[in-house]
Amino acid sequence: MGTTAPAQADPLAILRGGLPDRYLTPDDIAEMFEVPKETVYQWRKKRIGPPGFRIGKYVRYDPADVRAYVAERKSADYDAA
Repeated sequence: MGTTAPAQADPLAILRGGLPDRYLTPDDIAEMFEVPKETVYQWRKKRIGPPGFRIGKYVRYDPADVRAYVAERKSADYDAA
């Protein structure tokens, strides 16, 4: 019997409904925020996006940090209004 791979969840639904219980990749962040991956790398370079960290040569994002970043942005936009 063959095994089937789990279906990929919609990244935007994940962001709204709760992030996965794993470290996120730049591709994940780009999909969630609907921006090019290069934008994610520019955010990291300029230190204006969700904070990432390196594991060897790979950049990863903690879902808790991404949640905090989104909450901070929402709060900043609310306070500016």
